[in-house]
Amino acid sequence: MKVAIIFGSKSDIDVMKGAANCLKEFGIDYEAHVLSAHRVPELLEETLENLEKTGCKVIIAGAGLAAHLPGVIASKTTLPVIGVPIKAALEGVDALYSIVQMPKSIPVACVGINNSYNAGMLAVQMLAIENEDLSKKLIEFRKNMKAKFAEDNKTVEL
Repeated sequence: MKVAIIFGSKSDIDVMKGAANCLKEFGIDYEAHVLSAHRVPELLEETLENLEKTGCKVIIAGAGLAAHLPGVIASKTTLPVIGVPIKAALEGVDALYSIVQMPKSIPVACVGINNSYNAGMLAVQMLAIENEDLSKKLIEFRKNMKAKFAEDNKTVEL
């Protein structure tokens, strides 16, 4: 199992670390790439071909401003693509719209603005469909999350 994390600029690293952290929690291999749909389209295409050949199962793509990267990736592969809109010029709403308003037959799943951790979690859920061990880890993660939330909220002082 392998996931690719692709984003358009080194300045996006801090936002996209959330996806990597989530994948690490579940022991999922990943590789990260800084690629631009506009500045290095040939390198992007070459990288996507290599990812398909090496067994990548899901791509997480973060982009701000015009946010074409997730859609361009989705147009060039049949692998599932999860878009992460990155906060930029219009507080990330411009990126959000660019990612969710994809044309029919070229879907991109989308998480909240700057929420790459949830992109990682969605990738985990996708991979868990076919992997019983990962499914068990996911169930245990949720069980622990609920228990921690309940414990943390037993007493609330204002």
